[in-house]
Amino acid sequence: MEIKFVNKSTNSMPSYETEFSAGMDLRANLKNNIILKPLERTLIPTGLFIELPAGFEAQIRPRSGMAFKHGISVLNTPGTIDADYRGEIKVILVNLSNDEYTIKNGDRIAQMVISKHERIKPVSADSLSETKRGDGGFGHTGTK
Repeated sequence: MEIKFVNKSTNSMPSYETEFSAGMDLRANLKNNIILKPLERTLIPTGLFIELPAGFEAQIRPRSGMAFKHGISVLNTPGTIDADYRGEIKVILVNLSNDEYTIKNGDRIAQMVISKHERIKPVSADSLSETKRGDGGFGHTGTK
């Protein structure tokens, strides 16, 4: 599948780092470094614009290495880019560590997964079908 991008950054187009990667890495498009203090959040521009076909979304997700090694995550994960959005792709990063973290131009800051989705028509009902789980919520099925 081909999807149009406009790249106004100084970085290369998004790419898959390995043959079976689900997500393409997004890079920071910055004139100056950004220092993200503990518990601080900021909006990082990528310089990328996308034209998704109807029925698809781009999901913005954290990079596992940044999350594990540095406590840096995407705040609204996964972030959704709708097919009718034509603005710049930006990523909300949050520093969940106790240390400052410096973001530089070209740093890989998040990954983007393109996903097909369906639209539904909500239908009002008085009841739902019964299941074994029923209304058992968080932690209901246990840990073992």
